Amino acid sequence: MFRLTHYLREILEPTPLGPVHGPPGPVVIWNLIRRCNLTCKHCYSISGDVDFPGELDTAEVFRVMDDLKAFRVPVLILSGGEPLMRRDIFEISARAKAMRFYVGLSTNGTLIDAALADRIRDAGYDYVGISLDGIGETHDRFRRKAGAYAEALAALRLLRDRGVKVGVRFTMTEGNAAELPALLDLVEREGFPKFYLSHLVYAGRGNKNRGEDATHAAARAAMDLVIDRAWAWAHAGRDIEIVTGNNDADAVYLLHWAARQAPGRVAHLRAKLAQWGGNSSGVNIANIDNLGNVHPDTMWWHYNLGNVKERPFSQIWSDLSDPIMAGLKRKPRAIGGRCAGCAYFDVCGGNTRVRALRITGDPWAEDPGCYLTDAEIGLAAPVERVAVTPYRGARHEAPIVV
Repeated sequence: MFRLTHYLREILEPTPLGPVHGPPGPVVIWNLIRRCNLTCKHCYSISGDVDFPGELDTAEVFRVMDDLKAFRVPVLILSGGEPLMRRDIFEISARAKAMRFYVGLSTNGTLIDAALADRIRDAGYDYVGISLDGIGETHDRFRRKAGAYAEALAALRLLRDRGVKVGVRFTMTEGNAAELPALLDLVEREGFPKFYLSHLVYAGRGNKNRGEDATHAAARAAMDLVIDRAWAWAHAGRDIEIVTGNNDADAVYLLHWAARQAPGRVAHLRAKLAQWGGNSSGVNIANIDNLGNVHPDTMWWHYNLGNVKERPFSQIWSDLSDPIMAGLKRKPRAIGGRCAGCAYFDVCGGNTRVRALRITGDPWAEDPGCYLTDAEIGLAAPVERVAVTPYRGARHEAPIVV
């Protein structure tokens, strides 16, 4: 996740560089349930409104939480499927808060009425994210349910009015990129404190719809828009944050923006961004799915590192005998193509590995989602493209579901 507003504020009011303090353990995004009342077009877990056998029960979840706490995991993001369909979600949430995790909830919002909004408020979640794929019918079409937009927007308002920190999440494709300005207007008008722009990653149902991914030109236009809006909000003192995800080239794009708008701050901004370091899948971001399988992040569901029913998460996450984990934790990562010669590799970190895998067959190839030109990443001449050896997987590889 790229904290766009945070780094724009570094231009307005620079803070000392200081030492790098990474999180003590990874942020864990935990898909507690695969069941969902929706069948969204870009769902990475390919959920449905049925029960999935083999999911962790309450006692197993609690045992994993004990291990995560001992491993110094600071953040749990409770997700699904639709996590509010899990009968023990508030029991799990209460224990997580008592253990002093930062606890987020990721929901589609359609089940939240006034009574459930009260329960969510009382649970004390630090943050609740709700996705909007556009305004009105556009959202309903992506969510494959008439009225889903009205229900999600009502949920955002109910929670906001109860003092819950909420955010709007938006996954951009060619089919909804034109909705971005209206969504930003909505966030500003409603006073929702956070907006998350996600670039599509080819995983789950998103992999089936890769042909609908926004073009590089559309990605650049979207970044121009969110940078300008975040800059205006920061200047005006508005407490609204924009973050982006699944394309770490966004940080390099911001540097080029800063070179035009605030050239005197570029060196400071670059130093801050290099400390951030770009993509952190398999390092500072982890995923546990509904069956207990551990993945480098939520977009790696086809690749299992191990299962928390068989080994503690702490052991799985520290095991470098797995070639993917060894490669992700390597500093710097060994990535080829344009990434190998990129002048901003220290900022981006090679971008999204699962997107490279899906398109080229090689997890260590350049990310095809990088929308920057060769000149913008400091390549004097185009990099010669070489034949790619298809990636054959490793000992924990599971079949790719398409």
